[in-house]
Amino acid sequence: MKKTRPPAVTSAIQVIDRMVSLLDALAAESSTSLKILAAETALHPSTAFRILDSMIRHGLVRRDEAGLYLLGPHLLQLAAQARVGQDLRAIARPEMEWLRDQIGETVNFTVRQGDEVVYVERVSPQRMMRVEQVIGSRAPLHVTAVGKLMLGEAGESVISDYVRRTRLPAYTVNTHSNRKQLLADIQVSLTRGYALDDEEAELGVGCIGVLVRDASGAAVAGLSVSAPVERRQLDWVGLVQETARRISMRMGYAG
Repeated sequence: MKKTRPPAVTSAIQVIDRMVSLLDALAAESSTSLKILAAETALHPSTAFRILDSMIRHGLVRRDEAGLYLLGPHLLQLAAQARVGQDLRAIARPEMEWLRDQIGETVNFTVRQGDEVVYVERVSPQRMMRVEQVIGSRAPLHVTAVGKLMLGEAGESVISDYVRRTRLPAYTVNTHSNRKQLLADIQVSLTRGYALDDEEAELGVGCIGVLVRDASGAAVAGLSVSAPVERRQLDWVGLVQETARRISMRMGYAG
């Protein structure tokens, strides 16, 4: 006798099939409308809208100012993480070593995973007093310089969801533990092109962070310098940005 799937299982699989068809349709376009997506996937517009809305909440899809749909930041971050073990770390490391030699402090390379940054590469100076993040360690987005930029890149609605979901736990007295503080810092950071961690993750430690982009312009990783806060210098910002630009160029970014 032929086995049949329970209705709930069949329904769940059908939703996944529809989600994949919508992602395939989005991947073929730089941005597109609900009407076109529904036509290309043979879905009723209301069905397509509900699935897209759920994917937006998970960062798989986003909408621009004109209401058009695009692939979302979380999907691009997952793709970046898949590349980390292949070529991203190899591309970044020589540039990170150059930056370390210029400033004499620890340089970190991170990717986003959910609500955290993950440290996937690090180069450190030969000095007694230095700040080191263990490869594989994690930190919440809102307490790191790079994490704040990644949140800003995702947009205000994603930031609001993050705030509601995590409730912004304080790691030190300097952590931005309310939405207004965090938004203000993120907006300033995006405008000037770099972010600071002013003892927000750990007392005594200061960081400068910037984003790294791939050929599509997506922010796929972060580059940061960590140092005892009394040694951190804003004069390093240009060097950090230059290093991120060089890594991004090696990844095909031409912006």
